[in-house]
This record gives sequence, structure tokens and C-alpha cells, in this order.
Amino acid sequence: MNTLKEKFDKAGQGHVFKYFDTLDNPQQDALLGQLESVDLDELNHLNETLVFAKNADAGIDFAKLTPAPYIPLPADKTTDAKWQEAKKVGEAAIKAGKVAAFVVAGGQGTRLGFNAPKGLYKVTPVKQKSLFQVFAEKILSASRKYGVRIPWIVMTSHINNDATVAFFEENNFFGLDKNDVIFFKQGLMPAVDLNGKIILESKGKIAMTPDGHGGCLRGMVRSGAVAELKKRGIECVSYFQVDNPLVDIIDPYFVGFHLMGKSDMSSKMIAKAYPLEKVGHFCMLDGKLTVVEYSDLPAEYQEQTDENGKLKFIAGSVAIHILDVAFIERLGSSTNAADRLPFHRANKKIPFVDENGNQQKPEKPNGVKFEMFVFDALPMAKNPVIIEGFRGDEFSPVKNAEGLDSPLTCKNHQKAQWARWFAAAGVNVDTDKNAVPSIDIEVSPLFASNQTDFVEAWNKLDPKPAVKNGLYLA
Repeated sequence: MNTLKEKFDKAGQGHVFKYFDTLDNPQQDALLGQLESVDLDELNHLNETLVFAKNADAGIDFAKLTPAPYIPLPADKTTDAKWQEAKKVGEAAIKAGKVAAFVVAGGQGTRLGFNAPKGLYKVTPVKQKSLFQVFAEKILSASRKYGVRIPWIVMTSHINNDATVAFFEENNFFGLDKNDVIFFKQGLMPAVDLNGKIILESKGKIAMTPDGHGGCLRGMVRSGAVAELKKRGIECVSYFQVDNPLVDIIDPYFVGFHLMGKSDMSSKMIAKAYPLEKVGHFCMLDGKLTVVEYSDLPAEYQEQTDENGKLKFIAGSVAIHILDVAFIERLGSSTNAADRLPFHRANKKIPFVDENGNQQKPEKPNGVKFEMFVFDALPMAKNPVIIEGFRGDEFSPVKNAEGLDSPLTCKNHQKAQWARWFAAAGVNVDTDKNAVPSIDIEVSPLFASNQTDFVEAWNKLDPKPAVKNGLYLA
């Protein structure tokens, strides 16, 4: 303990021991455990570059910003030669056991009024399946289709890990082999006040906050997940976030373009629905692919159009990526600043202990949390590839209790997708002006996870069920 205290004293952070002698033994052990996890050199660097530096908030030179190129969706990718070549390459890699799935699932469903891990939230219209079940069935479906075990990496958090693991166990891993589901916890970073001092959240606890979705790269390395993937011969992972049940997790087209491009990291773009949609923008800056958040890109740029009236900055980033395992390992284990994701500063309201030892909950931001963004890996990636995805088959997140990106809009988008699949099979489903069926229907990924497979599976049914309210195909 004395050695640790000396380190914190030397770093100007000795105040974290202020109440140490008033704590009981378990509280002292817990605090020491927290402090041992703090990288003081890294924290000092972050203070110098993000808390104290006058140019820490230096903006982007928008004059140098241009829209990023991408591979557009053809009118019919099932007959397009380039897309069919990508599919062939992708399917070969999947069958060879070179692809794993990876979901970032560290959050709670707070904005949904749901006091549990977000992955437990029920999203489907008939069977009320959880997000985790939808994803598991998509992975299981691909495993059966391609005759291969597909590992699934699940990044949890210190807050929701136990509940997440218990949920999988209670549901027998939704049919997956439990050895193919690999959990690890998101990393934590100490929060500091506006003077760079670590915040004491209570007398025996420092304030720790998640290190952002970009922290998944070093989290995968530190947890041993990367070593496990390498042992299994996995070469790339399909990355997605837990709030989007429409995501095509094991997409052979996407895998194929990634491999054909000899890319370290590839991304899917979705064309923005309207100019000021709250998504990141794929852009080129100084010859590097980058993502500029909607909050950082001036409205005049978001609204720019070309000579055909089409949005210039139309390529929306929706957190769907493929990353090479070797690339993850390099960025996640490097001690070289040039090969590590940068941290970003976020001012937050963080509970703290005042001079009298009483906990206070501030009414305005009083501290700084440090977080990384996974898309910051794109400028470091060799040959990054972007392909276009169709929104109706790729993206409908559940973020808000009501309005846009809500459970209702997500259910409607799922139903609209299945109605299109029925139409492709020659079955008409009555829909409203937004192409949403008036009846509740549901297609399990174990029946089909894309339109082509649906048509084939439907045509094999004999007899065929009536398409009516409550229809569930599994």
C-alpha cells in the first residue's frame, strides 16, 4: 500500500487516500484494487492533452473535408457480377471458419425506461424476443447454413456483466454452444475534475467511467479474447452494436468486399434519410478515411447537395464494421501512441465527495470522462472499404422510448422487411402508406435471415400457413 500511495503522491493524485484510514478492511481493499488498475502515466498524458491543453478542442479544417467514396448498392446485387464475386469470396471465408461476430453490449436500457442490460430488451412483434435472442438466432442460422461454428464475442460492462451472463445461461445460450460465446468487460477510466484531479465518488471509491466503444479493441486483447480467436483460426470479426436488431451479422457480401480490398477495417454506410439525421458521416480528410459526428459537422455541410440534388455527405455511419483480428491486436496492444486510438474528452456531471466528506450530486458538469470511439481506427486502417447497405434490411436501432428510433419504429421496420420478403415470394401482405403491415407477423432468423433464403424456404413449405395476424415462421 505504501508503494502505491507514493506513486499517487508523486503523480499529484495523493488525495485519493484522504479517507483511507477511516475505511474498514474490505473498503480499503476495494479502493486499492481500483487504484492498482489506474495507469498514472496515461492519465497524466490525458490531462496534459485534453484537460489542460488550450487547443484540446481544436476543430476540423472543413475546407479539406470531402465525402468518402463507397461501393454503392446495385439495383439487384443477386445478379451484379461484382457483388456476386464478393459473395463467393465471403462465403468461402465463412465456411472456412475465419469469421466471428462481435457485439458491443455494455449499456443499460435507461433511455427506454428499462432497468436492465439493453440486450435483454424485447423487440420482436409476435414472440417478443430480446435483442440478444435475435442476434443469437442470426448467428446460429449462419452457422447451420455454412456448416461451421461461429464464435460470438460479447462485450459487457462492469454494471451489466453478471445480469447478461445469467440471461444467456437461463436461456441455454439460445441454442448456441456456450463455448462459442465469449464475454469480456468493457474497460474503465478514472474521471477527473476540471483541475485534472481524480474524483473521489465516495470516501472509499474513485469515479470510474467506461472507456467508450473504442475501448473494445484493447479490451479484446487484455481479456484474452483475441488470443482465443487466433487459436480458433479467426481472421476477422463482424462488429455491431446491441441496439440494432436489423443488422446482417454474417453478411457474405460484406466479408467478401473486405477481403477483396485487403482491408484492415471495413464499414457499411446507410444513405442518410434526411440532411440533419443524427448519424456520423464518412469523410476523407488529408487523404484518410474518417468519421465526423453529426454534432461536429456544421449544418451547411450536412445539407450540401451535388448537381443532381443529392446530398454530398450522404454516407451515414451506423456502427457496422469488419475488423481484421491482426489489426485489433496491433491497435489494442500497442504502446506506440501512433498505433492507439485517441481518447476524447466529455464533460459530465459526476458525483463527488466534498471537503467535509459528504457526497454531492452536481447540477452541472464538474468533471471529465475519457472515451475512445471505434471509428477512430479507420484512419489507421490499411485499404479501408465502405459498402452501401439498404436501411430497411440493415438499420433500425432501439434508442428512445418514443418517437424516432423507438421500439415502435423498430417493430414497424421489422414487419416492413418481412412484408417485402413475402412480396418477393409472390405473397401480398396488406400494408399502409409506409409499407408497414397492419397485422403482426414475425420471421425467425432460423427460418430465413435474408430475402433470398426466405423465398427458398417459403417455397418448400407444404402446406403453407395463412398469412394472418400472429403468424410466426421458425
